[in-house]
Order: sequence, then C-alpha cells, then structure tokens
Amino acid sequence: MEVINNIKYQSLEDDMLWLDKVVDVALSLYFKNESDYNSVLEVIPPEISDDSFYNEFLRKHNLNAEERLVLLLALAPILKPQSLDIFKIKNKNLNTEFSEFGGIKEGAKNTFIPTLETAIFILGGDNISRRIELFNKFNFQNPLFAKGILLKDKEKREIADQTLRLSQDILDFILTGKTSMPEFGSKFPAQEIQSKLDWEDLVVNDSVKISLSEIQDWLSYRDVILDEWELKNSLKRGYRALFYGPPGTGKTLAATLIGKSCDRSVFRIDLSMVVSKYIGETEKNLAGLFDIAEGKEWILFFDEADSLFGKRTQAKGSNDRYANQEISYLLQRIEDYQGLVILATNLKDNIDEAFGRRFQTTVQFNKPGEKERAKLWDNYIFSKFELDNDVDKSAIINEYEITGGELINILRFCSIRAAKRNARNLNNSDILAGIKREYAKTNKTF
Repeated sequence: MEVINNIKYQSLEDDMLWLDKVVDVALSLYFKNESDYNSVLEVIPPEISDDSFYNEFLRKHNLNAEERLVLLLALAPILKPQSLDIFKIKNKNLNTEFSEFGGIKEGAKNTFIPTLETAIFILGGDNISRRIELFNKFNFQNPLFAKGILLKDKEKREIADQTLRLSQDILDFILTGKTSMPEFGSKFPAQEIQSKLDWEDLVVNDSVKISLSEIQDWLSYRDVILDEWELKNSLKRGYRALFYGPPGTGKTLAATLIGKSCDRSVFRIDLSMVVSKYIGETEKNLAGLFDIAEGKEWILFFDEADSLFGKRTQAKGSNDRYANQEISYLLQRIEDYQGLVILATNLKDNIDEAFGRRFQTTVQFNKPGEKERAKLWDNYIFSKFELDNDVDKSAIINEYEITGGELINILRFCSIRAAKRNARNLNNSDILAGIKREYAKTNKTF
C-alpha cells in the first residue's frame, strides 16, 4: 500500500517486518533448520515510540508481544498478504497442506487468511504444553476478542478455527486515526444519538439526579473496582438500567447525557427492525447487534423496550414457547454485555419481572411538578422571547401540566408564529395555542 511509505505509518511497516522475522524463525525452528534463536519470543519487537495511529492504538490497549503478533496476523492479509504466502506450501511427503498451519484460502487470489491455529503454531510450534497455554490465553475473554478488536465467529465449533479478522472500526482507526460507525440497517438496527444539551437542561427531581449520577460513577470507576481492586470475580463489568415514566420526561436525553459525560457513543435500538414475526429472526437480529457492539463501550438504549422485553406469556403452543425462549436468550445476552444497557418504557409493570430483577438501577421519570415546570418554561420559552403584557407566566406554569418533550414542540410552534410576524415576541394566544395542540395529541382536556 502506497500510504505505508508515509512517516505516519513507519511503525506499522516496522512491525510488519517484525512479523516476517517471527514467521521465519517459527518455521526454521519447526523444521529444525539452522537459526540464531531458540524461541520466537527472542525476536525483540520494535519500540512503540512515535505518535502514529497504530502506536496510539497499541498504547491504549496495552497489548503484550504475543497479542501484538496476533493483531499483525489479522492485519497482514490487508497490508502485506505476501507475508503469509509461505503457509501455502505443501507437505511433500503427503502432497497435502500442513494442517498445523491453520488458516483458510479466500478470494480469487487465494489469499491466506490466518486463524487462531496459525497464531498458535507461530508462537508454540509443536510444543504441546505451550500450545495448551496459548489456547487458554487466546479464548474469547482475551482482550483482543473481549474488546471487539478481533471479530468473533461463534458458529465455529473450535476456537482454533477462528479466523483472525479485525473489526472495521479498529482497522479504520489504525489506518486513518478515525473510528467509523457501523451503517444503520438490518445487520445493525441502531443509530447513534447525540444532544447539544447539557445536564442543566435536564429538568428532573433530585432522586433522578442521584440515580443517574450512580450510573456515571460506575462507568468512571469500574476499571478501578474490577481490575485494580480485583473484584471482577464477584461483579460483572456490564450495567443495566431501567428508565420508566411518561413520554417526554427526559429518558432519552438522560441516556445521551450519560454518554456525553463519559465519552461513550449512545445507540438507540430500532425495535421495528429487530422484532420479527418469523421464528428465530428476532434472536438473530439482536445477536448481530450485540456481536458488533461487544467491546466497544457503547451505551445501548432500547426505547419502548416493553415491545421486546415485555411479560412472557403462558406457553400454549410452539410459537409461545419459542418466543419465551427468545426472550430468555436476549436477557442472557444483555446480562453478558460488558457495557451499559438502558431500557426505557412508559410503564414499568410492562417489563418482565424476571428481567426486572437483573437491573442495577431503576429510575422513575415523573411528569414535572410545579417547580420543574417553572424551570422548563423559563429554559425553553420565557428566556427566549419577549413576552407581551397579557402573558401570565404563573398561570401558565400552574394550570397546565406539560412535559419537557411537549415544551419543545410548543417552542417550535411559537417560534414559527413569531417568525411569521417578523418579531421575536409572544403573546398569550401564541402560548395557549401551542399548549392546546399538545393537549389534543393525548386527548387531554384543555
């Protein structure tokens, strides 16, 4: 690749040369050829010195030499496929490929794609105890898999058959310094949500603020608690929260603000693309979502979650039994997810009790009281416009029960009215008309 000549990629070039040397030593030792080394681990890796994207990635994930070699094996078919052509040689005695090399052939060019077996061979040769040690080390709990650096193929029955492939976002970062997001679609039925608002714009009572702060604290101090204090055998890394309450009370905004404050992407799951009438498809759709999200530290936000995680029905037929089985599977996937999962629903009672017990935090978002409404009206309306003398702020606050979501709609309506008059002022009629429109949507008496 032409970009490798650029100084920003010199460290990656050096590491690929290191991989070539390690492969050469591994084969020499295996075939009992003359070598200056007794072990591939004697081949010293290049220093992580410059500020390339690749070295930034290595420093961030603190990979050891063995993990670094496995990473390079996954990069080789993309950056330097000729480095692995040596593994295409045949055993002359049997006229077959060397099974111990692992790997698969792919594409018109018959490119060698390494598997975990390839890595085990390079690092362990035919030393059985060493190979067992490596197989135990490179299971799905290894950081390369656990952090989503390498893609998991859970259909492979043997861990040795796992192809070494980088997730697209990791590859993009190593090559460009930018992390790409998966495209919205059936394979990833979720979209990233963000907000320009800050915590002061979320108007909720103190108990909600305390609960949200607890979630932030877990994300901030989790690594200390689990890793430095070594409590990972007692506590899971993942965290599950239930947000419940009427529409427009701040559930979605709270999720985005948690992500914003902790520098984590928040993805809202489109349940219309997840839930399927076909047996097995819902499970498949969610499994794909979690496979992509795994290791990314993303916050997964399931809005109107009761449509998927509602109370299970009494099994009266095969479809009911399978639906309940799907829910059980999904509950387990959520429980195994190492990031934050937030389920939001209008009614807490709609959520299956078996799953409800698995929440670390449940947060009730109530309709704003008089104190909260006063702040909301000031944030969205009163501080944004000049008010005519007929506007009675106290009466509006006291008489009309309005949520934050409804006030945003009122803001839009009133803004249009003011813009049509070419004057940034509102009268009582403007505001009441906006309130009346919102009341009509939920059949409330105005």
